[in-house]
Amino acid sequence: MATRKDDLLWKGVIEDVFDDFLRFFIPDADDIFDFNRAPLFLDKEMEQLFPPEDDEYSPKVVDKLAQVFTKEGREEWILCHVEVQGRYQKDFEERMYRYYARIFDKYSRNITAFALFTEASIKPRPDTYQREFLGTRLLYKFNAYKIATENDEELLASSNPFALVVAVAKTAFAGRNIPDSQERDELLLNLKRPLARELLLKDIPKDKVRVLMNFLRYYVRFDNEEFSRIFDREVEELTERTDVMGIEQLLLDRAKKQGEKQGELKGELRERAKAEAKILDEKKNIARAMKADSMPVTQISKFTGLSAEEITEL
Repeated sequence: MATRKDDLLWKGVIEDVFDDFLRFFIPDADDIFDFNRAPLFLDKEMEQLFPPEDDEYSPKVVDKLAQVFTKEGREEWILCHVEVQGRYQKDFEERMYRYYARIFDKYSRNITAFALFTEASIKPRPDTYQREFLGTRLLYKFNAYKIATENDEELLASSNPFALVVAVAKTAFAGRNIPDSQERDELLLNLKRPLARELLLKDIPKDKVRVLMNFLRYYVRFDNEEFSRIFDREVEELTERTDVMGIEQLLLDRAKKQGEKQGELKGELRERAKAEAKILDEKKNIARAMKADSMPVTQISKFTGLSAEEITEL
């Protein structure tokens, strides 16, 4: 069953690799979008149109509305709707249409919509909503994508970082029907190892490696905390073997090889500080969600790296 932690993880990873998200679903995305201009995520606009529901039985979804820029200089909107590992809602396609209609009515923008189904079922889901009455017909079609039907080998062979996000989400299905938690954790550990290796060996920017590794750590969860410690130790060892440098080492090495001025290096280090602050905020958001689920402080600290004092103050 979906949890708030899953919601937060999906929100974070979609924002952090949104350019790769678009490239994953739109083959000619680089010809359409100006990726030198960062997307603007319109969370406030979404909340105004669709206030969050506190009911624990309400559909578990993640909605992201992003303003992107084309190479022609136009502003377009992307609606990303994720059904987070929950039961399929029979009125889903109608809900997708209502989202489109309200956004268009309020802002009169071109919109393309994506629906991601993260459930384990491979049953096809609709990508169309239609109504007809006395000669009047409405037909709304959106992009629908089921991660459960994707091919594992193709995902791992892809150079697109979002393909690894999908591979991680598929891994979370493993062992769902295994009653013994020890056996299930062993299975998940054996599946997470090659994913971590692929992530570290691929030519992916270091800031995205951090994001994807955190998604792998926290989305595919062990029942036994000891397996989390084992996985973290193996990642550390793998990181050393593959010579993945820390960001500070990377900047210094780059400066040495390219003859950068000291002022340029300091500028990059300032960017590093900003990135670290963003990562800290993400950790705190995950910790808040874990506290809301009454998880022990020690476990939250292990998952997020925050101290007990920092977690208590949240």
